[in-house]
Amino acid sequence: MPKKTIVVVATLLAFSLSTVTASESSPTGSVLRDLDVPFVVSPPLVTKTMLEMAGVVSNDFVIDLGSGDGRIVVLAAKNYGARGLGVEIDPALVETARAYAKKANVADRASFRVEDLFTTNLAAATVITMYLLPDVNIALRPKLLQLKPGTRIVSHDWDMGDWAHDAMRVVDNPEKSVGREKSSKVFLWTVPAKVNGKWCAQQAQTTTRRQRSITLDLTQRFQMIDGLLTADGVGKKNPLSIQFHATMNGERFAIPHIGKDAPARVVGNTITLDGSTYGLSKTLVFTRRAQCRSAATPASM
Repeated sequence: MPKKTIVVVATLLAFSLSTVTASESSPTGSVLRDLDVPFVVSPPLVTKTMLEMAGVVSNDFVIDLGSGDGRIVVLAAKNYGARGLGVEIDPALVETARAYAKKANVADRASFRVEDLFTTNLAAATVITMYLLPDVNIALRPKLLQLKPGTRIVSHDWDMGDWAHDAMRVVDNPEKSVGREKSSKVFLWTVPAKVNGKWCAQQAQTTTRRQRSITLDLTQRFQMIDGLLTADGVGKKNPLSIQFHATMNGERFAIPHIGKDAPARVVGNTITLDGSTYGLSKTLVFTRRAQCRSAATPASM
Protein backbone atom coordinates (compact mmCIF):
# COMPACT_ATOMS: atom_id res chain seq x y z
CA MET A 1 0.00 0.00 0.00
CA PRO A 2 1.26 3.56 -0.70
CA LYS A 3 2.44 5.41 2.33
CA LYS A 4 -0.31 7.56 3.77
CA THR A 5 0.38 11.27 3.72
CA ILE A 6 -1.39 14.03 5.51
CA VAL A 7 -2.18 17.46 4.20
CA VAL A 8 -2.95 20.32 6.51
CA VAL A 9 -4.53 23.37 4.92
CA ALA A 10 -5.02 26.73 6.61
CA THR A 11 -7.16 29.20 4.68
CA LEU A 12 -8.10 31.69 7.37
CA LEU A 13 -6.93 35.27 6.84
CA ALA A 14 -6.61 36.83 10.29
CA PHE A 15 -6.58 40.63 10.47
CA SER A 16 -5.36 42.71 13.39
CA LEU A 17 -8.14 45.22 12.73
CA SER A 18 -10.91 45.16 15.30
CA THR A 19 -13.72 44.83 12.75
CA VAL A 20 -13.52 44.05 9.05
CA THR A 21 -16.45 43.30 6.79
CA ALA A 22 -16.22 40.09 4.75
CA SER A 23 -19.12 39.80 2.38
CA GLU A 24 -18.58 37.00 -0.10
CA SER A 25 -20.83 34.11 -0.94
CA SER A 26 -19.91 30.63 0.25
CA PRO A 27 -20.28 27.60 -2.02
CA THR A 28 -23.72 26.98 -0.51
CA GLY A 29 -24.88 30.49 -1.36
CA SER A 30 -24.91 31.95 2.17
CA VAL A 31 -23.35 35.33 2.84
CA LEU A 32 -20.58 35.43 5.42
CA ARG A 33 -21.32 37.67 8.37
CA ASP A 34 -19.04 40.31 9.90
CA LEU A 35 -16.43 38.79 12.20
CA ASP A 36 -13.76 40.34 14.41
CA VAL A 37 -11.36 37.87 12.77
CA PRO A 38 -13.02 37.51 9.36
CA PHE A 39 -12.95 34.58 7.00
CA VAL A 40 -11.78 35.69 3.56
CA VAL A 41 -12.12 33.04 0.89
CA SER A 42 -9.33 31.99 -1.44
CA PRO A 43 -10.71 32.04 -5.02
CA PRO A 44 -10.89 28.79 -7.03
CA LEU A 45 -7.67 29.32 -9.02
CA VAL A 46 -5.72 30.09 -5.84
CA THR A 47 -7.08 27.07 -3.93
CA LYS A 48 -6.36 24.85 -6.92
CA THR A 49 -2.79 26.19 -7.09
CA MET A 50 -2.30 25.63 -3.35
CA LEU A 51 -3.34 21.99 -3.62
CA GLU A 52 -1.28 21.47 -6.76
CA MET A 53 1.85 22.90 -5.12
CA ALA A 54 1.15 20.72 -2.07
CA GLY A 55 1.09 17.72 -4.39
CA VAL A 56 -2.23 16.41 -3.05
CA VAL A 57 -3.08 12.88 -4.20
CA SER A 58 -5.67 10.27 -3.30
CA ASN A 59 -3.75 8.87 -0.35
CA ASP A 60 -3.44 12.28 1.32
CA PHE A 61 -5.36 13.36 4.40
CA VAL A 62 -6.10 17.08 4.33
CA ILE A 63 -6.44 19.04 7.56
CA ASP A 64 -7.65 22.55 6.80
CA LEU A 65 -6.91 25.03 9.61
CA GLY A 66 -9.33 27.94 9.44
CA SER A 67 -11.43 25.96 6.97
CA GLY A 68 -14.22 28.55 6.65
CA ASP A 69 -16.88 27.28 4.27
CA GLY A 70 -14.89 24.08 3.67
CA ARG A 71 -14.00 24.65 0.04
CA ILE A 72 -10.40 23.43 0.20
CA VAL A 73 -11.16 20.19 2.03
CA VAL A 74 -14.10 19.53 -0.29
CA LEU A 75 -11.97 20.32 -3.36
CA ALA A 76 -9.23 17.98 -2.14
CA ALA A 77 -11.78 15.19 -1.63
CA LYS A 78 -13.73 15.76 -4.83
CA ASN A 79 -10.94 16.52 -7.33
CA TYR A 80 -8.03 14.59 -5.82
CA GLY A 81 -9.75 11.75 -3.97
CA ALA A 82 -8.13 12.76 -0.69
CA ARG A 83 -9.67 12.59 2.77
CA GLY A 84 -9.60 15.57 5.07
CA LEU A 85 -10.58 17.48 8.17
CA GLY A 86 -11.46 21.16 8.39
CA VAL A 87 -10.81 23.06 11.63
CA GLU A 88 -12.70 26.32 12.16
CA ILE A 89 -13.47 28.53 15.20
CA ASP A 90 -16.86 29.73 13.90
CA PRO A 91 -19.60 27.10 14.50
CA ALA A 92 -21.80 28.61 11.79
CA LEU A 93 -19.08 28.15 9.18
CA VAL A 94 -18.50 24.59 10.34
CA GLU A 95 -22.18 23.84 9.71
CA THR A 96 -21.90 25.51 6.29
CA ALA A 97 -18.88 23.37 5.45
CA ARG A 98 -20.62 20.17 6.53
CA ALA A 99 -23.61 21.00 4.33
CA TYR A 100 -21.27 21.79 1.41
CA ALA A 101 -19.45 18.45 1.79
CA LYS A 102 -22.77 16.62 1.87
CA LYS A 103 -23.99 18.45 -1.23
CA ALA A 104 -20.74 17.55 -3.03
CA ASN A 105 -21.15 13.87 -2.03
CA VAL A 106 -17.81 13.81 -0.15
CA ALA A 107 -19.08 13.90 3.44
CA ASP A 108 -17.57 10.45 3.98
CA ARG A 109 -14.11 11.88 3.21
CA ALA A 110 -14.42 15.49 4.37
CA SER A 111 -15.28 16.27 8.00
CA PHE A 112 -15.24 19.51 10.01
CA ARG A 113 -15.02 20.52 13.65
CA VAL A 114 -14.90 23.66 15.80
CA GLU A 115 -11.33 24.24 17.00
CA ASP A 116 -8.69 26.95 17.36
CA LEU A 117 -6.00 26.39 14.70
CA PHE A 118 -3.27 27.28 17.22
CA THR A 119 -4.27 24.36 19.45
CA THR A 120 -4.61 21.80 16.66
CA ASN A 121 -2.20 18.88 16.87
CA LEU A 122 -0.17 18.94 13.65
CA ALA A 123 2.12 16.00 14.45
CA ALA A 124 0.68 13.77 11.74
CA ALA A 125 0.79 16.44 9.02
CA THR A 126 2.78 16.23 5.80
CA VAL A 127 1.37 19.38 4.16
CA ILE A 128 0.07 22.64 5.58
CA THR A 129 -1.37 25.51 3.55
CA MET A 130 -2.18 28.85 5.11
CA TYR A 131 -3.86 32.19 4.43
CA LEU A 132 -2.77 34.11 7.51
CA LEU A 133 -0.87 37.31 8.32
CA PRO A 134 2.95 37.55 8.34
CA ASP A 135 3.18 37.78 12.13
CA VAL A 136 0.89 34.76 12.49
CA ASN A 137 3.07 32.79 10.07
CA ILE A 138 6.13 33.69 12.14
CA ALA A 139 4.34 32.70 15.36
CA LEU A 140 3.52 29.31 13.84
CA ARG A 141 6.97 28.78 12.34
CA PRO A 142 8.62 27.00 15.32
CA LYS A 143 5.70 24.56 15.46
CA LEU A 144 5.86 23.99 11.71
CA LEU A 145 9.59 23.28 11.81
CA GLN A 146 8.95 20.51 14.34
CA LEU A 147 6.81 18.62 11.85
CA LYS A 148 7.99 15.49 10.11
CA PRO A 149 10.74 16.16 7.53
CA GLY A 150 9.21 16.35 4.09
CA THR A 151 6.06 18.11 5.31
CA ARG A 152 5.08 20.65 2.66
CA ILE A 153 3.80 24.07 3.68
CA VAL A 154 1.89 26.33 1.29
CA SER A 155 0.97 29.91 2.14
CA HIS A 156 -1.34 32.26 0.27
CA ASP A 157 0.29 35.70 -0.06
CA TRP A 158 2.50 35.72 3.06
CA ASP A 159 6.00 34.38 3.54
CA MET A 160 7.87 32.97 6.57
CA GLY A 161 10.28 35.80 7.19
CA ASP A 162 13.90 34.69 6.81
CA TRP A 163 12.88 31.08 6.13
CA ALA A 164 13.25 31.34 2.35
CA HIS A 165 10.60 29.63 0.25
CA ASP A 166 11.46 26.70 -2.02
CA ALA A 167 9.03 27.76 -4.75
CA MET A 168 6.58 30.57 -5.51
CA ARG A 169 3.82 31.12 -8.07
CA VAL A 170 1.88 34.27 -8.94
CA VAL A 171 -1.82 33.68 -9.62
CA ASP A 172 -4.22 36.17 -11.24
CA ASN A 173 -6.87 37.27 -8.75
CA PRO A 174 -8.88 40.13 -10.34
CA GLU A 175 -11.54 40.14 -7.60
CA LYS A 176 -9.03 40.29 -4.75
CA SER A 177 -10.29 42.54 -1.94
CA VAL A 178 -7.11 42.58 0.17
CA GLY A 179 -4.37 44.99 -0.92
CA ARG A 180 -3.95 46.82 -4.21
CA GLU A 181 -2.52 44.05 -6.37
CA LYS A 182 -5.01 41.94 -8.30
CA SER A 183 -2.86 38.85 -8.03
CA SER A 184 -1.96 36.39 -5.31
CA LYS A 185 1.33 34.76 -4.42
CA VAL A 186 1.49 31.14 -3.36
CA PHE A 187 4.64 30.09 -1.47
CA LEU A 188 5.91 26.55 -0.87
CA TRP A 189 8.31 25.24 1.78
CA THR A 190 9.37 21.70 2.67
CA VAL A 191 10.22 21.03 6.32
CA PRO A 192 13.89 19.98 6.46
CA ALA A 193 15.34 17.22 8.59
CA LYS A 194 17.55 18.49 11.42
CA VAL A 195 21.13 17.68 10.44
CA ASN A 196 23.18 20.40 12.15
CA GLY A 197 26.30 18.99 13.80
CA LYS A 198 29.07 16.42 13.35
CA TRP A 199 28.34 13.05 11.73
CA CYS A 200 30.77 10.14 11.67
CA ALA A 201 31.19 7.02 9.56
CA GLN A 202 33.80 4.27 9.24
CA GLN A 203 34.85 2.51 6.05
CA ALA A 204 36.83 -0.73 6.25
CA GLN A 205 39.87 -1.03 3.99
CA THR A 206 40.13 -4.70 2.97
CA THR A 207 43.76 -4.52 1.84
CA THR A 208 45.10 -2.81 4.97
CA ARG A 209 42.56 -4.05 7.55
CA ARG A 210 42.29 -0.47 8.72
CA GLN A 211 39.19 1.65 9.31
CA ARG A 212 38.98 4.89 7.37
CA SER A 213 37.33 7.66 9.40
CA ILE A 214 34.89 9.83 7.44
CA THR A 215 33.27 12.96 8.83
CA LEU A 216 30.40 15.23 7.80
CA ASP A 217 30.40 18.62 9.53
CA LEU A 218 27.09 20.34 8.79
CA THR A 219 25.93 23.84 9.66
CA GLN A 220 22.22 24.27 8.98
CA ARG A 221 19.86 27.24 8.76
CA PHE A 222 16.38 26.09 7.80
CA GLN A 223 16.85 24.10 4.56
CA MET A 224 20.27 25.55 3.71
CA ILE A 225 23.45 23.61 4.60
CA ASP A 226 27.13 24.54 4.66
CA GLY A 227 29.12 21.33 4.88
CA LEU A 228 32.56 19.80 5.04
CA LEU A 229 33.17 16.16 4.04
CA THR A 230 36.52 14.78 5.19
CA ALA A 231 38.17 11.36 5.14
CA ASP A 232 41.44 10.12 6.59
CA GLY A 233 44.21 8.97 4.32
CA VAL A 234 44.70 5.20 4.64
CA GLY A 235 47.21 3.15 2.66
CA LYS A 236 47.07 4.36 -0.91
CA LYS A 237 43.97 6.45 -0.18
CA ASN A 238 44.75 10.16 0.05
CA PRO A 239 43.02 12.37 2.61
CA LEU A 240 39.79 13.95 1.37
CA SER A 241 38.39 17.40 2.17
CA ILE A 242 35.35 18.74 0.33
CA GLN A 243 33.54 21.97 1.25
CA PHE A 244 30.03 22.28 -0.13
CA HIS A 245 26.70 24.08 -0.03
CA ALA A 246 23.44 22.12 -0.31
CA THR A 247 19.69 22.50 0.10
CA MET A 248 17.66 20.05 2.17
CA ASN A 249 14.55 18.67 0.49
CA GLY A 250 12.82 17.05 3.43
CA GLU A 251 15.07 14.11 4.35
CA ARG A 252 17.30 14.40 1.29
CA PHE A 253 20.24 16.50 0.12
CA ALA A 254 23.16 16.04 -2.26
CA ILE A 255 26.82 16.98 -2.09
CA PRO A 256 27.53 18.72 -5.41
CA HIS A 257 30.09 17.27 -7.79
CA ILE A 258 30.86 17.96 -11.44
CA GLY A 259 29.17 15.22 -13.43
CA LYS A 260 27.43 13.40 -10.59
CA ASP A 261 26.27 14.60 -7.18
CA ALA A 262 26.61 12.44 -4.09
CA PRO A 263 23.05 11.85 -2.79
CA ALA A 264 22.35 11.64 0.94
CA ARG A 265 19.27 10.81 2.97
CA VAL A 266 18.39 11.13 6.63
CA VAL A 267 17.05 7.81 7.91
CA GLY A 268 16.03 7.96 11.55
CA ASN A 269 19.10 9.04 13.51
CA THR A 270 21.51 8.36 10.66
CA ILE A 271 22.56 9.87 7.34
CA THR A 272 23.16 7.48 4.45
CA LEU A 273 25.50 8.82 1.75
CA ASP A 274 26.50 7.42 -1.61
CA GLY A 275 30.20 8.27 -1.48
CA SER A 276 31.21 6.55 -4.73
CA THR A 277 31.47 9.93 -6.51
CA TYR A 278 34.35 10.79 -4.18
CA GLY A 279 35.99 7.35 -4.23
CA LEU A 280 34.33 6.27 -1.00
CA SER A 281 31.95 3.44 -0.25
CA LYS A 282 28.65 3.49 -2.12
CA THR A 283 26.78 3.14 1.18
CA LEU A 284 28.18 5.16 4.06
CA VAL A 285 26.11 5.33 7.24
CA PHE A 286 26.82 8.33 9.46
CA THR A 287 25.75 8.76 13.07
CA ARG A 288 25.79 12.01 15.01
CA ARG A 289 28.72 12.23 17.44
CA ALA A 290 30.40 14.89 19.53
CA GLN A 291 33.74 13.84 18.06
CA CYS A 292 34.77 11.46 15.26
CA ARG A 293 37.92 9.35 15.26
CA SER A 294 40.68 11.55 13.87
CA ALA A 295 43.03 8.81 12.64
CA ALA A 296 42.80 5.46 10.94
CA THR A 297 42.47 2.58 13.40
CA PRO A 298 42.74 -1.20 13.02
CA ALA A 299 39.53 -2.85 11.82
CA SER A 300 37.92 -5.14 14.37
CA MET A 301 38.00 -8.84 13.55
